[in-house]
Amino acid sequence: MKLATEPIGSIPRTPELIAAITAPANGADLRSLYEKAISETISAFEQTGSPVITDGEQTKSSFATYPLEGLTNLSPEGMTINFEDGHSRQLPLITSGPFRYGNFAVKYLKAAQQQTKLPVKQAVISASALSLIYPQGGIEGYSQAEFMTDLLNECEKDIRQCLEQGAYKVQMDFTEGRLSLKLDPSGGVLKHFIDVNNQVFNRFGAADREKLGVHVCPGGDHDSTHSADVDYADFLPQLFNLNVGSFYLQLASEPDHVKVLKTIKQYLKPNQKAFIGVIDVLNPKVETKEEVRDRVLEAAHYIPVDQLGTTDDCGFSPFCDDVSTTRETAFAKIKARVDGTKLAEAQLIHEQQETA
Repeated sequence: MKLATEPIGSIPRTPELIAAITAPANGADLRSLYEKAISETISAFEQTGSPVITDGEQTKSSFATYPLEGLTNLSPEGMTINFEDGHSRQLPLITSGPFRYGNFAVKYLKAAQQQTKLPVKQAVISASALSLIYPQGGIEGYSQAEFMTDLLNECEKDIRQCLEQGAYKVQMDFTEGRLSLKLDPSGGVLKHFIDVNNQVFNRFGAADREKLGVHVCPGGDHDSTHSADVDYADFLPQLFNLNVGSFYLQLASEPDHVKVLKTIKQYLKPNQKAFIGVIDVLNPKVETKEEVRDRVLEAAHYIPVDQLGTTDDCGFSPFCDDVSTTRETAFAKIKARVDGTKLAEAQLIHEQQETA
Protein backbone atom coordinates (compact mmCIF):
# COMPACT_ATOMS: atom_id res chain seq x y z
CA MET A 1 0.00 0.00 0.00
CA LYS A 2 1.31 3.41 -0.96
CA LEU A 3 -0.34 6.72 -0.07
CA ALA A 4 0.18 9.21 -2.87
CA THR A 5 1.01 12.79 -1.95
CA GLU A 6 1.21 15.73 -4.34
CA PRO A 7 1.53 19.52 -4.12
CA ILE A 8 -0.98 21.88 -5.67
CA GLY A 9 1.48 24.15 -7.43
CA SER A 10 2.49 27.64 -6.39
CA ILE A 11 5.28 28.61 -4.00
CA PRO A 12 5.81 32.20 -2.75
CA ARG A 13 8.29 34.19 -4.83
CA THR A 14 11.29 35.86 -3.23
CA PRO A 15 10.94 39.56 -2.33
CA GLU A 16 13.58 40.30 -4.98
CA LEU A 17 11.56 38.55 -7.70
CA ILE A 18 8.27 40.15 -6.64
CA ALA A 19 9.86 43.58 -6.78
CA ALA A 20 11.17 42.93 -10.28
CA ILE A 21 7.78 41.64 -11.49
CA THR A 22 5.72 44.46 -9.99
CA ALA A 23 8.14 47.25 -10.92
CA PRO A 24 9.78 46.16 -14.20
CA ALA A 25 10.86 49.71 -15.02
CA ASN A 26 13.51 49.48 -12.30
CA GLY A 27 15.79 47.61 -14.69
CA ALA A 28 16.11 44.22 -12.96
CA ASP A 29 17.16 41.31 -15.17
CA LEU A 30 13.87 39.42 -14.96
CA ARG A 31 15.04 36.48 -17.06
CA SER A 32 17.98 35.70 -14.80
CA LEU A 33 15.80 36.16 -11.72
CA TYR A 34 13.28 33.71 -13.16
CA GLU A 35 15.98 31.13 -13.88
CA LYS A 36 17.34 31.50 -10.35
CA ALA A 37 13.86 31.23 -8.85
CA ILE A 38 13.05 28.01 -10.73
CA SER A 39 16.38 26.45 -9.79
CA GLU A 40 16.12 27.37 -6.11
CA THR A 41 12.48 26.33 -5.89
CA ILE A 42 13.04 22.92 -7.43
CA SER A 43 16.06 22.32 -5.20
CA ALA A 44 14.05 23.23 -2.09
CA PHE A 45 11.16 21.07 -3.29
CA GLU A 46 13.48 18.10 -3.68
CA GLN A 47 14.80 18.59 -0.14
CA THR A 48 11.30 18.19 1.31
CA GLY A 49 11.26 14.58 0.11
CA SER A 50 8.21 15.24 -2.04
CA PRO A 51 7.91 12.43 -4.60
CA VAL A 52 6.22 14.80 -7.07
CA ILE A 53 7.14 18.45 -7.51
CA THR A 54 6.24 21.57 -9.47
CA ASP A 55 8.16 24.63 -10.60
CA GLY A 56 6.35 26.61 -7.90
CA GLU A 57 4.73 28.70 -10.65
CA GLN A 58 7.63 31.11 -10.25
CA THR A 59 7.23 32.61 -13.72
CA LYS A 60 3.41 32.65 -13.91
CA SER A 61 1.61 35.97 -13.55
CA SER A 62 -1.13 33.99 -11.84
CA PHE A 63 -2.67 30.53 -11.95
CA ALA A 64 -5.61 31.98 -13.91
CA THR A 65 -4.20 34.51 -16.34
CA TYR A 66 -1.05 32.93 -17.79
CA PRO A 67 -2.79 32.10 -21.15
CA LEU A 68 -3.66 35.78 -21.57
CA GLU A 69 -0.07 37.05 -21.36
CA GLY A 70 0.88 39.00 -24.45
CA LEU A 71 -2.63 39.23 -25.89
CA THR A 72 -3.61 42.59 -27.38
CA ASN A 73 -7.37 41.96 -27.74
CA LEU A 74 -8.22 42.45 -24.05
CA SER A 75 -9.75 45.23 -21.98
CA PRO A 76 -9.43 45.44 -18.19
CA GLU A 77 -13.06 45.73 -17.07
CA GLY A 78 -14.00 42.08 -16.57
CA MET A 79 -15.52 40.14 -13.67
CA THR A 80 -14.38 41.16 -10.19
CA ILE A 81 -13.81 38.47 -7.55
CA ASN A 82 -14.11 39.79 -4.01
CA PHE A 83 -12.25 38.25 -1.07
CA GLU A 84 -13.34 38.28 2.55
CA ASP A 85 -10.61 40.67 3.67
CA GLY A 86 -11.83 43.34 1.23
CA HIS A 87 -9.33 42.97 -1.60
CA SER A 88 -10.35 41.81 -5.06
CA ARG A 89 -8.99 40.40 -8.30
CA GLN A 90 -10.39 41.30 -11.71
CA LEU A 91 -10.46 39.36 -14.95
CA PRO A 92 -10.11 41.11 -18.30
CA LEU A 93 -12.57 40.91 -21.19
CA ILE A 94 -11.83 39.82 -24.72
CA THR A 95 -12.62 42.56 -27.26
CA SER A 96 -12.30 40.71 -30.58
CA GLY A 97 -11.80 37.27 -32.02
CA PRO A 98 -10.43 34.79 -32.60
CA PHE A 99 -9.39 33.73 -29.10
CA ARG A 100 -5.96 32.13 -28.88
CA TYR A 101 -3.76 31.49 -25.86
CA GLY A 102 -0.79 33.82 -25.69
CA ASN A 103 1.09 31.35 -23.54
CA PHE A 104 0.86 27.62 -22.85
CA ALA A 105 1.67 25.78 -19.62
CA VAL A 106 4.04 23.36 -21.32
CA LYS A 107 6.62 26.15 -21.26
CA TYR A 108 6.77 25.97 -17.47
CA LEU A 109 6.84 22.18 -17.50
CA LYS A 110 9.80 22.00 -19.87
CA ALA A 111 11.81 24.48 -17.81
CA ALA A 112 11.21 22.47 -14.64
CA GLN A 113 11.96 19.09 -16.21
CA GLN A 114 15.36 20.34 -17.30
CA GLN A 115 16.36 20.80 -13.65
CA THR A 116 15.07 17.67 -11.93
CA LYS A 117 14.76 13.93 -12.36
CA LEU A 118 11.65 13.82 -10.18
CA PRO A 119 8.16 13.61 -11.70
CA VAL A 120 6.80 17.10 -12.42
CA LYS A 121 3.13 17.99 -12.14
CA GLN A 122 1.68 20.86 -14.17
CA ALA A 123 -1.31 23.03 -13.33
CA VAL A 124 -3.54 24.57 -16.02
CA ILE A 125 -6.47 26.94 -15.77
CA SER A 126 -9.98 25.69 -16.45
CA ALA A 127 -11.99 26.41 -19.56
CA SER A 128 -14.83 27.49 -17.30
CA ALA A 129 -12.73 30.23 -15.69
CA LEU A 130 -11.60 31.61 -19.03
CA SER A 131 -15.16 31.47 -20.36
CA LEU A 132 -15.82 34.45 -18.09
CA ILE A 133 -13.72 36.77 -20.25
CA TYR A 134 -16.36 36.92 -23.00
CA PRO A 135 -18.45 40.10 -22.51
CA GLN A 136 -22.14 39.76 -21.68
CA GLY A 137 -23.00 42.21 -24.44
CA GLY A 138 -21.30 40.05 -27.05
CA ILE A 139 -18.76 40.97 -29.73
CA GLU A 140 -19.80 42.03 -33.21
CA GLY A 141 -18.66 39.44 -35.73
CA TYR A 142 -17.50 36.98 -33.06
CA SER A 143 -20.28 35.11 -31.30
CA GLN A 144 -20.07 33.48 -27.91
CA ALA A 145 -20.44 30.08 -29.60
CA GLU A 146 -17.41 30.83 -31.78
CA PHE A 147 -15.47 31.96 -28.72
CA MET A 148 -16.35 28.77 -26.83
CA THR A 149 -15.20 26.63 -29.75
CA ASP A 150 -11.87 28.45 -29.76
CA LEU A 151 -11.58 28.27 -25.97
CA LEU A 152 -12.22 24.52 -25.79
CA ASN A 153 -9.66 23.91 -28.52
CA GLU A 154 -7.03 26.02 -26.76
CA CYS A 155 -7.69 24.41 -23.36
CA GLU A 156 -7.38 20.95 -24.90
CA LYS A 157 -4.11 21.99 -26.52
CA ASP A 158 -2.82 23.33 -23.21
CA ILE A 159 -3.45 19.98 -21.51
CA ARG A 160 -2.39 17.76 -24.40
CA GLN A 161 0.97 19.49 -24.79
CA CYS A 162 1.73 18.85 -21.12
CA LEU A 163 0.78 15.17 -21.38
CA GLU A 164 2.91 14.75 -24.50
CA GLN A 165 5.82 16.43 -22.68
CA GLY A 166 5.59 13.77 -19.96
CA ALA A 167 3.84 15.60 -17.13
CA TYR A 168 3.23 13.31 -14.17
CA LYS A 169 -0.22 14.82 -13.77
CA VAL A 170 -2.06 17.75 -15.32
CA GLN A 171 -4.21 19.52 -12.74
CA MET A 172 -6.99 21.85 -13.79
CA ASP A 173 -7.53 24.66 -11.27
CA PHE A 174 -11.28 25.07 -10.70
CA THR A 175 -11.52 27.58 -7.85
CA GLU A 176 -14.52 29.24 -9.53
CA GLY A 177 -16.53 26.07 -8.96
CA ARG A 178 -17.29 26.70 -5.32
CA LEU A 179 -17.61 30.43 -5.97
CA SER A 180 -20.30 29.77 -8.57
CA LEU A 181 -22.67 28.55 -5.85
CA LYS A 182 -22.22 31.83 -4.02
CA LEU A 183 -23.12 33.75 -7.18
CA ASP A 184 -25.89 31.34 -8.20
CA PRO A 185 -27.20 29.19 -5.30
CA SER A 186 -29.52 27.33 -7.70
CA GLY A 187 -26.49 25.46 -9.06
CA GLY A 188 -27.18 26.32 -12.69
CA VAL A 189 -23.84 28.05 -13.23
CA LEU A 190 -21.97 25.19 -11.52
CA LYS A 191 -23.62 22.62 -13.78
CA HIS A 192 -22.71 24.76 -16.78
CA PHE A 193 -19.08 24.95 -15.61
CA ILE A 194 -18.97 21.16 -15.11
CA ASP A 195 -20.30 20.67 -18.63
CA VAL A 196 -17.80 23.10 -20.16
CA ASN A 197 -14.85 21.39 -18.49
CA ASN A 198 -16.12 17.92 -19.38
CA GLN A 199 -16.27 19.02 -23.01
CA VAL A 200 -12.48 19.35 -22.71
CA PHE A 201 -11.87 16.20 -20.63
CA ASN A 202 -13.99 14.05 -22.94
CA ARG A 203 -11.57 14.74 -25.78
CA PHE A 204 -9.05 12.52 -23.97
CA GLY A 205 -8.97 8.75 -23.74
CA ALA A 206 -9.34 6.81 -20.51
CA ALA A 207 -5.58 6.41 -19.98
CA ASP A 208 -5.00 10.15 -20.32
CA ARG A 209 -7.92 11.01 -18.03
CA GLU A 210 -6.25 8.98 -15.29
CA LYS A 211 -3.44 11.55 -15.45
CA LEU A 212 -5.87 14.48 -15.26
CA GLY A 213 -7.08 16.05 -12.04
CA VAL A 214 -9.08 18.97 -10.73
CA HIS A 215 -8.20 21.21 -7.80
CA VAL A 216 -10.88 23.04 -5.84
CA CYS A 217 -10.73 25.43 -2.91
CA PRO A 218 -12.60 28.52 -1.67
CA GLY A 219 -9.80 30.75 -2.96
CA GLY A 220 -6.52 31.41 -1.22
CA ASP A 221 -5.05 34.85 -1.84
CA HIS A 222 -3.31 37.03 0.74
CA ASP A 223 -4.52 34.55 3.40
CA SER A 224 -8.14 35.24 2.46
CA THR A 225 -10.88 33.32 0.65
CA HIS A 226 -13.78 34.18 -1.64
CA SER A 227 -16.22 31.32 -1.00
CA ALA A 228 -15.42 29.48 2.23
CA ASP A 229 -19.00 30.10 3.35
CA VAL A 230 -20.31 27.83 0.56
CA ASP A 231 -21.15 24.40 2.00
CA TYR A 232 -19.04 21.61 0.50
CA ALA A 233 -22.11 19.36 0.71
CA ASP A 234 -23.75 21.54 -1.94
CA PHE A 235 -20.67 21.45 -4.16
CA LEU A 236 -19.11 17.98 -4.07
CA PRO A 237 -22.04 16.00 -5.54
CA GLN A 238 -21.64 17.90 -8.82
CA LEU A 239 -17.83 18.05 -8.67
CA PHE A 240 -17.40 14.29 -8.92
CA ASN A 241 -19.24 14.36 -12.26
CA LEU A 242 -16.04 15.70 -13.82
CA ASN A 243 -14.44 13.00 -15.97
CA VAL A 244 -10.97 12.92 -14.42
CA GLY A 245 -9.09 10.52 -12.17
CA SER A 246 -7.89 12.79 -9.37
CA PHE A 247 -9.54 15.41 -7.17
CA TYR A 248 -7.44 17.75 -5.00
CA LEU A 249 -9.74 18.92 -2.23
CA GLN A 250 -9.12 21.67 0.31
CA LEU A 251 -10.00 20.21 3.71
CA ALA A 252 -7.55 21.17 6.47
CA SER A 253 -9.09 24.63 6.89
CA GLU A 254 -12.68 23.31 6.91
CA PRO A 255 -14.42 23.65 10.30
CA ASP A 256 -16.11 20.21 10.06
CA HIS A 257 -13.81 17.59 8.51
CA VAL A 258 -16.13 14.69 9.20
CA LYS A 259 -19.07 16.26 7.40
CA VAL A 260 -16.93 16.81 4.30
CA LEU A 261 -15.41 13.34 4.46
CA LYS A 262 -18.85 11.75 4.68
CA THR A 263 -19.90 13.69 1.59
CA ILE A 264 -16.76 12.60 -0.29
CA LYS A 265 -17.47 9.00 0.70
CA GLN A 266 -21.00 9.26 -0.64
CA TYR A 267 -20.17 10.74 -4.05
CA LEU A 268 -16.61 9.61 -4.89
CA LYS A 269 -16.77 7.16 -7.80
CA PRO A 270 -14.79 3.88 -7.91
CA ASN A 271 -12.39 5.13 -10.60
CA GLN A 272 -11.62 8.40 -8.78
CA LYS A 273 -9.01 9.32 -6.19
CA ALA A 274 -9.48 11.98 -3.50
CA PHE A 275 -6.37 13.89 -2.49
CA ILE A 276 -7.43 15.54 0.75
CA GLY A 277 -5.90 18.79 1.93
CA VAL A 278 -3.91 18.12 5.12
CA ILE A 279 -2.08 21.48 5.12
CA ASP A 280 -3.85 24.76 5.84
CA VAL A 281 -2.00 27.21 3.60
CA LEU A 282 -3.79 30.21 5.13
CA ASN A 283 -2.49 29.48 8.64
CA PRO A 284 1.12 30.56 9.30
CA LYS A 285 1.54 27.80 11.89
CA VAL A 286 3.47 24.87 10.44
CA GLU A 287 1.71 21.58 11.02
CA THR A 288 3.62 18.76 12.72
CA LYS A 289 3.96 15.47 10.92
CA GLU A 290 1.85 13.91 13.69
CA GLU A 291 -0.98 16.38 12.99
CA VAL A 292 -0.83 15.48 9.32
CA ARG A 293 -0.81 11.77 10.17
CA ASP A 294 -3.93 12.18 12.28
CA ARG A 295 -5.73 14.04 9.48
CA VAL A 296 -4.90 11.23 7.07
CA LEU A 297 -6.04 8.53 9.49
CA GLU A 298 -9.28 10.44 10.04
CA ALA A 299 -9.88 10.48 6.29
CA ALA A 300 -9.07 6.78 6.01
CA HIS A 301 -12.13 6.03 8.15
CA TYR A 302 -14.32 7.31 5.30
CA ILE A 303 -12.35 6.99 2.05
CA PRO A 304 -10.96 3.65 0.80
CA VAL A 305 -7.19 3.76 1.20
CA ASP A 306 -6.63 2.86 -2.44
CA GLN A 307 -8.63 5.96 -3.38
CA LEU A 308 -6.94 8.26 -0.86
CA GLY A 309 -4.05 10.68 -1.27
CA THR A 310 -2.84 13.86 0.40
CA THR A 311 -2.18 17.39 -0.80
CA ASP A 312 -2.11 20.99 0.40
CA ASP A 313 -5.37 22.94 0.66
CA CYS A 314 -4.29 25.29 -2.09
CA GLY A 315 -1.24 26.76 -3.73
CA PHE A 316 0.80 28.95 -1.41
CA SER A 317 0.91 31.94 -3.77
CA PRO A 318 -1.54 31.67 -6.69
CA PHE A 319 -0.90 35.29 -7.70
CA CYS A 320 2.66 36.49 -8.21
CA ASP A 321 2.42 39.44 -5.79
CA ASP A 322 1.14 37.43 -2.79
CA VAL A 323 3.53 37.88 0.15
CA SER A 324 1.28 36.52 2.92
CA THR A 325 3.36 33.34 3.32
CA THR A 326 7.14 33.01 3.32
CA ARG A 327 8.97 30.48 1.21
CA GLU A 328 10.42 28.94 4.36
CA THR A 329 6.95 28.37 5.81
CA ALA A 330 5.66 26.89 2.56
CA PHE A 331 8.45 24.35 2.29
CA ALA A 332 8.23 23.47 5.98
CA LYS A 333 4.53 22.76 5.52
CA ILE A 334 5.21 20.64 2.43
CA LYS A 335 7.79 18.60 4.35
CA ALA A 336 5.25 18.10 7.14
CA ARG A 337 2.76 16.81 4.57
CA VAL A 338 5.28 14.38 3.10
CA ASP A 339 6.51 13.11 6.47
CA GLY A 340 3.03 12.95 7.98
CA THR A 341 1.71 10.99 5.00
CA LYS A 342 4.52 8.46 5.48
CA LEU A 343 3.64 8.11 9.17
CA ALA A 344 0.00 7.49 8.29
CA GLU A 345 0.96 4.99 5.61
CA ALA A 346 3.09 3.04 8.07
CA GLN A 347 0.30 2.94 10.63
CA LEU A 348 -2.29 1.85 8.07
CA ILE A 349 0.02 -0.95 6.89
CA HIS A 350 0.51 -2.05 10.50
CA GLU A 351 -3.23 -2.10 11.09
CA GLN A 352 -3.76 -4.15 7.93
CA GLN A 353 -1.15 -6.68 9.05
CA GLU A 354 -2.74 -6.99 12.48
CA THR A 355 -6.15 -7.73 11.02
CA ALA A 356 -4.83 -10.11 8.32
